[in-house]
Amino acid sequence: MNGRTAGTNLDTVRRHNLAAVLELVHREGPLARSALTQATGLNRSTVGALVAELAELGLVQEREPASSNRVGRPSPVVVPSSRVVALAVNPEVDAVTVAIVGLDARVHARVRYPTGHIPSAAEAVAIISTVIEGLRSALAQATRVVGIGVAVPGLVREEDGVVRLAPHLEWTEEPFAAELESATGYAVLAANDASLGANAERLFGAGRGAADLVYLNGGASGIGAGVIVGGLPLTGISGYAGELGHTLVNSCGVRCHCGATGCLETEVSQRALLSVLGMESADADELDRSLSSAVAGGDGAVIAEVDRQLGFLATALRTATNVFDPQLIVLGGFLGALHALDPGRLPRLVSAQALAASAESLSIVRAELGSDILMIGAAELAFGPLLASPAS
Repeated sequence: MNGRTAGTNLDTVRRHNLAAVLELVHREGPLARSALTQATGLNRSTVGALVAELAELGLVQEREPASSNRVGRPSPVVVPSSRVVALAVNPEVDAVTVAIVGLDARVHARVRYPTGHIPSAAEAVAIISTVIEGLRSALAQATRVVGIGVAVPGLVREEDGVVRLAPHLEWTEEPFAAELESATGYAVLAANDASLGANAERLFGAGRGAADLVYLNGGASGIGAGVIVGGLPLTGISGYAGELGHTLVNSCGVRCHCGATGCLETEVSQRALLSVLGMESADADELDRSLSSAVAGGDGAVIAEVDRQLGFLATALRTATNVFDPQLIVLGGFLGALHALDPGRLPRLVSAQALAASAESLSIVRAELGSDILMIGAAELAFGPLLASPAS
C-alpha cells in the first residue's frame, strides 16, 4: 500500500465517522461525548476530534452538562445546531404548507397558505416561492439552509422528483422538484408524503426503536402509507411501494379515481367526516376536537360514520398485518383521530381478522409528531445529503 492509498483510505474512514457522529446527534438529540464514544466504538480522542470538526463546520455545538453527583469531570454535551435548517413543503388539495425545520428536528416556523381550490403544480411553485420570500427574516437567523424537501400526496420518481401521479391534486408527470429548484435557487428533493411520514415517526416519534412498522396517513388528499422493513424504507423499484390507500376493502364500493372499486380511501375519508360534522374544511386539530366532541355528545350520525370507517380501516390493516408482519402500525392525520376515539377498538377488530401469528405482537398507535410529521419527514429528506457527507 503506498502513502497516497493509505491517506485516501484514512480520509474515507474519517468522513464515515464524521457522518456517524452527526447522524447520532441529529437523531438522538443532545448526547454526552462519552455516550458518543460508547455508541460509535471509537476512542475518546477520535470522538473529540470529530466533534471539533463538526463544530467548526457549524453543525453541532458543545455545552456544559447539567450538574451531577458523579465523581470526575463530566463529559461535554453535543447538540445539533438549530441554525442549520431545511425548508419543508407539503402541497395539498386545499392549501400549501411551508415550514422551516432545524437540524435539531424541531419545526421553527410554519405557514399554511389556503388556496380554496386544487392548486396546479405551477401555482404551487409560485405559492411556495412567495411564502419563502415572506420567511426571509426567519431564514436570515440560519447559518445554513440545506435545501427543500417536498412531501407530495402521490407517486414521486425518486431519481428526479417528477410527480408521476398525484390524483387528488390532478398532477400527472409534473417535473415539480426541478421547477421548484429553478424558482427558488435551493436544491429540491421530493418523495411521497406518507413514506416521509413513516420515516419521521420511525426516527423521532412513536416508531422509535421499531425496525418493522407500517404508517398510514389520512388527509385531504386521501390515504397514503409508508412501510419500514428491517429498519429501512420499503420503496419498490421506482419508489412507489406502500400504496395501501388503494387496498380493496369493499367489493361493492364505489369506483376510485385510480380505476379500481372499493379502495380504502374511497370508503375512509376526511371529506365524509367533515360532511357528517357539518364542516366544509378544517385543519387536523380542528377536526380532532370536533370529532371527539360529537362522539362524546352522542351524535348518532357521526358515531355511525365513525363505526363505518373504522370497520373498513380494520380490513385494510388486516391486509397490512398479514403481508408485512409489522411490530407497529402508526396512524396519522384523521386516521389517528379516529383511532384515538377508542384506542382499544382497532386492535380488537384487526386481531379478529388477521392471521393470529401475525397479530399477536402487533401494536396500533397514533402518530406522536402530530401536525409536524410531514414537515419533519420532508426536512429529513433535505438533510439526507448533509448527514451522509457533513464535510462536503
